[in-house]
Amino acid sequence: MRRVRRVAAAAVVLALLFAGAATVASARGDGGGQHVSAPAVRIPASGSADAGFARDMAVHHQQAVEMSFIVRDRTDDEDVRRLAYDIANTQANQRGMLLGWLDLWELPKAATGQEPMAWMAAGEHAGHDMAGMPGMDGGHEAHDGSLMPGMATRTELGQLRRASGRQAEILYLQLMTDHHRGGVDMARGCADLCTVKAEKRLARGMVEGQQSELRAMAGMLTERGAAPRPGKPS
Repeated sequence: MRRVRRVAAAAVVLALLFAGAATVASARGDGGGQHVSAPAVRIPASGSADAGFARDMAVHHQQAVEMSFIVRDRTDDEDVRRLAYDIANTQANQRGMLLGWLDLWELPKAATGQEPMAWMAAGEHAGHDMAGMPGMDGGHEAHDGSLMPGMATRTELGQLRRASGRQAEILYLQLMTDHHRGGVDMARGCADLCTVKAEKRLARGMVEGQQSELRAMAGMLTERGAAPRPGKPS
């Protein structure tokens, strides 16, 4: 009986070993002694919408993070501080993804000789209708640190740093409203022009998330007897 048990135990061990080997082979893509190669990943060109959006939105997001950290130290209002934390956390994570893709694609994080938003203008020549998007009709010219539609100027950032309390809350909400509007237009451009599926999904998520925050900020401005600034990206 002991011998039978030993033989049975040995058979179970061998079966487990064969099962483990089969699992490893499956995970590696081995089958029938033939190597199955993974599908090739298409790398976007440096001048593509995919690369242009990743570069520009990374810059755009960085300023949103900066403004959110500024207002966090300029007010004690928990609602504004919570909003600022959410925006900083979300956009810092998204910025990391965008820069990570550029690293993965082995593309530069800054394109020399290429103006911001050039990838959106290229969409017009490719048959995509970019009409109505800020900056695409010559309506935005880079100035005082505001490189793209919706971005605050250095002067405005200085005003935010000097403000405090309710004044800082209102200015932050107005600046971030402008910022989100410009960002939504850029993200819509990528959703239309980009070809990398993961990046298109991220862009669509940005549109939905920032539109929700725009509604929240409009309500917070109303509570403070203020409103979004006129004549800004919409």
